[in-house]
Amino acid sequence: MTDIDPRSMAKRLRAELAERGLELTHSQALELVAHQHGHKDWNTMAALDAPHRAAVERSPRPGAIPILRMFDTERTFEFYVSFLGFTISWEHRFEEQLPLYVEVERDGVRLHLSEHHGDATPGSAVIIHVADAAALQRELVAREYRYARPGLEEQDWGLTVTVGDPAGNRLIFLQPKSNRTG
Repeated sequence: MTDIDPRSMAKRLRAELAERGLELTHSQALELVAHQHGHKDWNTMAALDAPHRAAVERSPRPGAIPILRMFDTERTFEFYVSFLGFTISWEHRFEEQLPLYVEVERDGVRLHLSEHHGDATPGSAVIIHVADAAALQRELVAREYRYARPGLEEQDWGLTVTVGDPAGNRLIFLQPKSNRTG
């Protein structure tokens, strides 16, 4: 493997092809990068990426990672990536026809999204702390996502922005009262 991060390569490949009018999913870009490095597929390349795994193990990030159920990958990616602004950290599937498992990240918050039956219950709720709920709400409304126009709610415990994903999971972005000025 090379010193260049394959995930970054896939991201750049997608962006450059999109500028030329060619759209790829993140999974397709990862597969192309793996093939360019002489691997059968992305999962094989990722499994052989021991230096990267070792680096991750040396710098663990504290905190829980919620697992949320997903059913429709395309709509789920539209929601988490295009609407909420998360990036896909990695994807895993044992074989092409088997369920997908994905990690998304935004501002240090990581979520795992799974098609695997039994990994999570649809309709779950997650509270995600944010520094500025009003700014997040403005950002989301400006994206004009057709399935949600989240509001800003004043609660006894702080400001919240609540959105529901395609599997019925609720994400509650919370700016606690203790983080607010004025």
